[in-house]
Amino acid sequence: MSKNKGQAWKTKYGPRRVRQEAPTLEEAIAAAQGLSEELDQQAEIAASLMGLPYDEVRAALLKANPPRKDVKTSVVLAGPASAPRTIVVERKPSRRIVTPAAARPLRALTSAG
Repeated sequence: MSKNKGQAWKTKYGPRRVRQEAPTLEEAIAAAQGLSEELDQQAEIAASLMGLPYDEVRAALLKANPPRKDVKTSVVLAGPASAPRTIVVERKPSRRIVTPAAARPLRALTSAG
């Protein structure tokens, strides 16, 4: 099964086990890109998450797509002043291509009758 096959504990619902999996390289790169903007720091973070050599992760990082720059982030403090809560909202604009009305095909008009 997995390397932690024997690590189980008994609950009132029966024995329970937790499956632990290492992140994929793409997941580690995405996490590193979210934590830092510098390429060298991203490579160090991803390499430490994966346990891979720095050079191998840096090569994969250079091949990966850069994070989107057009993400709008808003930080709002809500709630009473004694215990405010932070709300972070990220808006990613869609990449839909809108065709102009002149380029759209005309539909045939049908008369009811």
